[in-house]
Amino acid sequence: MRRSTGQVLLLALCVTALVSQGFSQQDVKIGVVNSLGVLERSTEGKRIVAQLEEKNKSNQQKLNDMDDEIRQLETKLNTQRLTLTDEALMNLSADIERKRTDRKRYAEDSFREFQQLRDRLFNKLQNEVRPIVEQLGKERNLEIIFDQASSGAIYVSPSVDLTEEVIKRYDVSKAPAKK
Repeated sequence: MRRSTGQVLLLALCVTALVSQGFSQQDVKIGVVNSLGVLERSTEGKRIVAQLEEKNKSNQQKLNDMDDEIRQLETKLNTQRLTLTDEALMNLSADIERKRTDRKRYAEDSFREFQQLRDRLFNKLQNEVRPIVEQLGKERNLEIIFDQASSGAIYVSPSVDLTEEVIKRYDVSKAPAKK
C-alpha cells in the first residue's frame, strides 16, 4: 500500500510539473464569478430569495400553529386529568399523539418540499446565468472561469472578477421587453 501511495504521489508531482511548465510558456487567462453574489444581488436572485423566505415563513407559521394546538391539548389534559373519564383521557391522549405525528410529518414534508423548491430555483438561475458567463469568457478570451463560491479561492483579483458584469447582463436578460 505504501508503495502505491508513493507512486501516486510521484505521478501527481510529475503531472503538476508538466502542467505548470506548460502554463509558464503561455499566459492563461482566468475569470472568476461569485455565484452567491449573483444570487444575492441580481433582480431574479433577489426574487428567488424572497420566494424562499416566504415559503419558509409560511411553513414556520404552520408549525407554530400546530405546536400551539398540541400545547393547548396538553394543558387541557394536565388541568382536567382528575375530572375527565378514563375514556376521555384516552381520547385526549390519542389526539395529542395524532397531532404530534401530524406535526412531525408536516415538518419532514415541508422541509423536503422546501429543499426541492430551492434546488429547482437555484438550478434554473444557474442555467440562465451559464450562457452569460460563457459569452463573457469568449468576449474576453478566457481559458477558464471559476465559481468563487465553490472554488475555495482565498484571494481573487478584482481584475478577473466578472460577477458585476454577469449580474448586469442577467438583469437585462430577465427584464421585460420594452414596447
